Amino acid sequence: MTHLRHAMLEELQRRNYAKTTVQYYIQAVERFAKYFGKPPDQLNQHHLREYQAYLLRERKLEPRTVKLHVSALRFFFVKTLKRRYLLDDIPYPKVPRRLPTILTVEEVTRLIDAARTLTDRTMLMVLYSTGMRNAEMRSLHVTDIDSRSMLIHIRRGKGGRNRYVPLSATLLDTLRAYWRWMKPKTWLFPGTIAGWRADKPITPKVVWDACQSAATRAQLEKRVSAHLLRHSYATHLLEAGADLRTIQLLLGHVKLEHTVIYLHLSRRHLHAVTNPLDTMPVSAPDTARRSRRLQKR
Repeated sequence: MTHLRHAMLEELQRRNYAKTTVQYYIQAVERFAKYFGKPPDQLNQHHLREYQAYLLRERKLEPRTVKLHVSALRFFFVKTLKRRYLLDDIPYPKVPRRLPTILTVEEVTRLIDAARTLTDRTMLMVLYSTGMRNAEMRSLHVTDIDSRSMLIHIRRGKGGRNRYVPLSATLLDTLRAYWRWMKPKTWLFPGTIAGWRADKPITPKVVWDACQSAATRAQLEKRVSAHLLRHSYATHLLEAGADLRTIQLLLGHVKLEHTVIYLHLSRRHLHAVTNPLDTMPVSAPDTARRSRRLQKR
């Protein structure tokens, strides 16, 4: 699969896909080929249908996860192999639209205070105070923190886009304490090799472990992740009076419709409009008949 992997990698890079997306797509196609024990270019629409059913029925993956696998296979067959006629044979599964869970301000406070180390505490504060994605935080350089302008530069976010987000004064105090202790040089959160610090970014698992450890210590029942902190940040901004357009820019959303979902999570906005029932001159409940027996006609 070497030449196919190289060809797909070139197509992904030409379109400037994010590094994490590139890795996921390559791995998804490799798993597809491994399942049938054949090179992926020798597989056809029958294999695609069987594999999608396998992911949903046997592995019981969530439709949202299967959709990511489908995206990878569609890219491979349509963009890399130029087999556009297979598009109809790789349909996206219907994904139910669910509102994301969020933490309350009090729960975020408990989470940060429960961090096991200064590094974990700093990562949690960066995630919550900026709404960054996991990959965006892992890619932060020391030079991306601009204490003079009180801004953080997010380079090559989702879709390869750059943006700035405000640097919280509270976060800056923690970052300074963290820098004096860790003294990172290139990456703000340097990774390790064989237990020794290396000039490389941390892995997604490091961020996941920091979230899970703090959530357990804080006795939170919600499943905490970097994305949960991102949702909480956006909702809390909205409740504090920020407008949707500003939140869209801070989160790096391409479309405003991706940001509108936070209206459903903000209690302040849900209660801002008067319920039409409250404006009706309905009679008091005491006037309603209480018998459960049906009247004879």
